[in-house]
Amino acid sequence: MTILIIAEHDNASVKAATLNTVAAAQKIGGDIHLLVAGHDAQDAAEAAAKIAGVSKVLLADAPQLADGLAENIEATVLSVASAYSHILAPATAYGKNIAPRVAAKLDVAQISEITAVVSADTFERPIYAGNAIATVQSGDPIKVITVRATGFDPVKAGGGSASIEAIAAAADAGISQLVSRELTKLERPELTSANVIVSGGRGLGSAENYTKVLEPLADKLGAALGASRAAVDAGFAPNDYQVGQTGKIVAPQLYVAVGISGAIQHLAGMKDAKVIVAINKDEEAPIFSVADYGIVGDLFTLVPELVERIA
Repeated sequence: MTILIIAEHDNASVKAATLNTVAAAQKIGGDIHLLVAGHDAQDAAEAAAKIAGVSKVLLADAPQLADGLAENIEATVLSVASAYSHILAPATAYGKNIAPRVAAKLDVAQISEITAVVSADTFERPIYAGNAIATVQSGDPIKVITVRATGFDPVKAGGGSASIEAIAAAADAGISQLVSRELTKLERPELTSANVIVSGGRGLGSAENYTKVLEPLADKLGAALGASRAAVDAGFAPNDYQVGQTGKIVAPQLYVAVGISGAIQHLAGMKDAKVIVAINKDEEAPIFSVADYGIVGDLFTLVPELVERIA
């Protein structure tokens, strides 16, 4: 049994979610190969070769793979797919863009966002916004799976010594092209990999209050900033700050929810945090059902007081 993981990378380094995907593959068992598909991606391949538990890195290097276009990555995966029992990808925007295409072309059912491995053909995945866990068994000859990173502790990025094998890249599909890419430069930790997250909700009332109230607390804690969908829809915070079922799934060591009522969609994105602190004036707010520590009161008074008390 051999497993292929579609590595998420930037042609220079491997993204953190790939380490969690390798951890899931280890629980399935068998040899683990990583596919690095990109352009001038030798550095990324070398980084992949150092990941603990990986036995081989397949490097497909070609100009048409430079931008990570799903159609071209998919075709490259399909060129080697028959040699594998499982094809895994992280359940990020990158992985979700590629894995369903691969599954469709292989005529198999994709198993999405697994959070646990029961056996080589049986997996657990959340349904109903995380309120129930489905156990799914697949009889497909090749199992195409996306892995929710928060369900598995990442393997070490160093210590491995996998071989690197060059493979042919698929020809340019010619049906899509990258027009532009706007990259957000963050002065804070990236949301999905942050150890501490401070999130704000509709209770903050305005974008000005979001910045005024939350930034001092995030600065003190060295935290990333997040937001509920309601806060994002109201324009308090940008889209890439959204935590929840339709945003980013996070599992930090500490999650501070300020003015967030705790709609089911938001809870699905953050309830795996190790410690959850909720601040809300409504003592009946659903967020308190998952919080380890809850403070009922006016956030405009409590948060500044909290900032003052943090050394």
